[in-house]
Amino acid sequence: MLLAQITDLHVTLPGKMLDSRYHTADHLERAVAHLLALDPRPDAVAITGDLVDAGSPAEYARLLELLAPLPVPIYVVPGNHDEREALRAAFGPRGYLPAEGFLSYAVELGPLRLIGLDTNIPGAAGGRLCPERLAWLDACLAGAPDRPTVILQHHPPFATGIEQMDAMGLEGIDGLAEVVSRHRQVERILCGHVHRPITRRFAGTVATVCPSTAHQVGLDLRRPGGLAIVREPPACALHAWSQETGLVSHMSYIGSHGPVDVVAGVGS
Repeated sequence: MLLAQITDLHVTLPGKMLDSRYHTADHLERAVAHLLALDPRPDAVAITGDLVDAGSPAEYARLLELLAPLPVPIYVVPGNHDEREALRAAFGPRGYLPAEGFLSYAVELGPLRLIGLDTNIPGAAGGRLCPERLAWLDACLAGAPDRPTVILQHHPPFATGIEQMDAMGLEGIDGLAEVVSRHRQVERILCGHVHRPITRRFAGTVATVCPSTAHQVGLDLRRPGGLAIVREPPACALHAWSQETGLVSHMSYIGSHGPVDVVAGVGS
């Protein structure tokens, strides 16, 4: 089983700043081509938030056109740039999003279980896991204690050290830790939001942040630090599951980075 993760697509309309300066739609088109060229091809794609930039129905319509070549299931969760009802309207026909309330859900994906967790606060850059959402997650995990599970959420459940991103972080981290620590089947928490590859142990599992398909946030760990947008290579994450190895996560950089040298008989 191979699950691909992309995040922070920030698709917007032609002529908008992110489209003309950072070319987010063009970058997504290249990311889709990258996923289609993988061998083996992913069995499903998870998108961990900020699918579009302003949350408008027109942006979601453009997003769906860009994602249309992917012949595999696509599972989404909202980020702070998403609008909950517009996202529900765009992806509701796929059958896994609830008809009302938070956009949290659970699906069976071969040997894995995916739980999408809605951390959105309408109109805010940060995220929240309130008691209602945490109680739902606790009950959901309790319902399948032996099923290897991956949680998808936009905001990471830890401080990254990038001060301006941490200022728009997640409320309810302690409550999430209490829930996850009770359920040992959680293999990974997959996040976005920070536009960088980041990994941390969390509540007995591992939480990771995937880079954006477009622009990245500069690695600035000064205190206080500024927020810089950098043109580091876009990437997707590939999470490979087998019974023998569990979940193994790889970073796959999108684009051409020079020729491939195949050297036989030489150790690394």
